[in-house]
Amino acid sequence: MKDTLRLLVKITGSGMCAILVWLCLSVPSDAASLEKLSTFKECVLSSTEWADGDSFEVLFQDGSRRTVRLYGADCMEKQVHNTTDARRLRAQRRYFGISTHGGNHTTSITQAKAYGSQAWKSVQRLLKEPFTVTTAFADARGDSRFKRIYAFVETSTGEDLASLLISRGLARAFGVCRRRSESVSADEYRARLKDLELKAAKSAEGIWALTDWESLPEERQAERAETEELAIARQTPTPPPSSVDPNTASRDLLMRLPGIGEQLANRIIEGRSSGTYRKISDLTRIHGIGTATLEKLKPFLLFK
Repeated sequence: MKDTLRLLVKITGSGMCAILVWLCLSVPSDAASLEKLSTFKECVLSSTEWADGDSFEVLFQDGSRRTVRLYGADCMEKQVHNTTDARRLRAQRRYFGISTHGGNHTTSITQAKAYGSQAWKSVQRLLKEPFTVTTAFADARGDSRFKRIYAFVETSTGEDLASLLISRGLARAFGVCRRRSESVSADEYRARLKDLELKAAKSAEGIWALTDWESLPEERQAERAETEELAIARQTPTPPPSSVDPNTASRDLLMRLPGIGEQLANRIIEGRSSGTYRKISDLTRIHGIGTATLEKLKPFLLFK
């Protein structure tokens, strides 16, 4: 970068140099790493009350602290602070087909939350020794108030943390993924996690031990029906506080848009790794977003 600036100074003069320096300094330090994965070894887990199995604070070797959100794995919510958290926990319970025991939703939700706590305890054990974080610093905010970055985490023994949690039945294969390496694409990584989930379900590992296989299809259908109902209700939503930039908006903010549920919000976030959304038609590369959805979204989107 320095050599490039010196060359441009010779060609264009000091005025252009000043502009270039300003541009370089104006770019956030993380922005340059958005597309390329960076690996950080000897990371240490921070113990915080709010952490759960898929989202926790990490102390890096340089002394900085960042909240990391795992790619591809979704653990049960162990704490519910608002309606969004409550709905997500219910969706997780339904996904695993945890029986409501004749209508006793209290028991099933309590069991689901208990596995959220168990997942966090498992992470604390698995990351007891210094571990490795690989990240592109992609924004992983669910709630816009709390900054997080997506990352792959490897234990001290070189095992993928998301894979371990899913194989033990402590998480579902769900959420944002991205290319893991030159040989492992986002789709391949997602498929591998799905295979581990299937194996865990067959062996009744972890949460899958509570699955009522007879009622599971009905539970998942109920979740799909409710998601569709909410999407219809959001066709004429209360406008967000400001125009939404799909390149930076948090998951929860995206879910406030008409026709956008959690899966589509995750796909929009995942799509950022393939390039910036420069115009509304760029969103058609997201599976599930067509012309009709674009028309609903148009009044609420802003591209910077």
